[in-house]
Amino acid sequence: MFEVLKSSWALLLGMALLMVGNGLQGSLIGVRGGIEGFTTFELSLITSGYFLGFLGGSRMAPNFIQRVGHVRVFAALASFISAALILYPAVTNPVAWMFLRVVIGFCLSGVYVTAESWLNNAASNETRGQALSLYMIVQMAGVVAAQGLLNVADPAGYILFVIPSVLVSISFAPILLSVTPTPAFGSTRQLSFRDLYKISPLGVVGMLMLGGVFSAQFGMSAVYGTEAGFSVAQISVFVSSIFVGAMVLQFPIGWLSDRIDRRMLILGVSAVATLAALVAWQFGMNFPVLLACAFVIGGMTNPLYALLIAYTNDYLDADDMAGASGGLLFINGLGAIAGPVLTGWLMTHFGAQGFWLIIMATMLATTLYAVFRMTRRQSAYADEGEYEAVPYAAVGPGSTPFIAEVAQEVWVEAAEEIAESSEGEEDESSS
Repeated sequence: MFEVLKSSWALLLGMALLMVGNGLQGSLIGVRGGIEGFTTFELSLITSGYFLGFLGGSRMAPNFIQRVGHVRVFAALASFISAALILYPAVTNPVAWMFLRVVIGFCLSGVYVTAESWLNNAASNETRGQALSLYMIVQMAGVVAAQGLLNVADPAGYILFVIPSVLVSISFAPILLSVTPTPAFGSTRQLSFRDLYKISPLGVVGMLMLGGVFSAQFGMSAVYGTEAGFSVAQISVFVSSIFVGAMVLQFPIGWLSDRIDRRMLILGVSAVATLAALVAWQFGMNFPVLLACAFVIGGMTNPLYALLIAYTNDYLDADDMAGASGGLLFINGLGAIAGPVLTGWLMTHFGAQGFWLIIMATMLATTLYAVFRMTRRQSAYADEGEYEAVPYAAVGPGSTPFIAEVAQEVWVEAAEEIAESSEGEEDESSS
């Protein structure tokens, strides 16, 4: 781990600042939108705009990088992000804000792809898994730290929009000044949705449901807090609790993932998230209970992302893993675009508590579908005396296709080691 920090600290510092800036503007939009009198449904469309831009940018950024190079892409996208962040308080119109969110989502996804490619290039085959874990921790810590900045100035003013703009601008310095050489950028063939569904129906359906949950957590949690009448300080603590849960429980769930049937774990974490959402729906006015529920939901749903990819990998050859990752991320992105709209519609008709209804419904659907799939086919390792799956690798919702492919490299290397080990044991037994 120390070796990874020594070689990649500048990149990780830049990504931390970037996540603080992005996390702050994500929550600030919900609070300021309420102050400006935007309806819940308008705010849900604004939130969806971010994920629409993110999905498009993550698919187009590799082409831009191949054409003009990492540095130019970085500089161009950074300029647009800074301009968009400053424009929010100057143009307080829902349509303008939705356009700005699309632009920010598009540009940030491109920035993530660029920075992540540098991070991957700085890691060796032996340290790539550790680099991925550190990157995951940096992402979550950045979003959590961002919530504290909500309290340093009045959301109705201008300062809180300047802060993320400055942080995002500063974040590029350690990345661009890093001595890490510019990496080559390749493309991966993506499996068709039909083939992907045939390989892992639970992986596809789970990813679609999870996309809606994650976008609600990231984009609509501050809107929920505003609608529920929470103070800015309470909103910041509430949003933080979701991502603290994700950071704390990511690795324990990953540890379990390598030791028990992943379908049972998917079913279990989905059921726990469903129950936590039900409790929050019934007792949402009790703030300590609400924080506990948010912690549990964040801790269950965020690791579920990597868990679903790892489960799908259990049915794949090493050569198909990267292509499957791209397809699963696209499906997750579609769910993320739809999630805020559905959440906004429910909150419009059922009040603030509609926020918990969408989480409860999607996680319940995932739980029931996991039960159904367990009746349709055996586990990938049902015939083996000992459960030996491709190891879990930490990667969270909101990841770009590039970082998912980095995770897949870890999975592929592990799968090849398992295959070689199995072949060696067979040779020894035959001799």
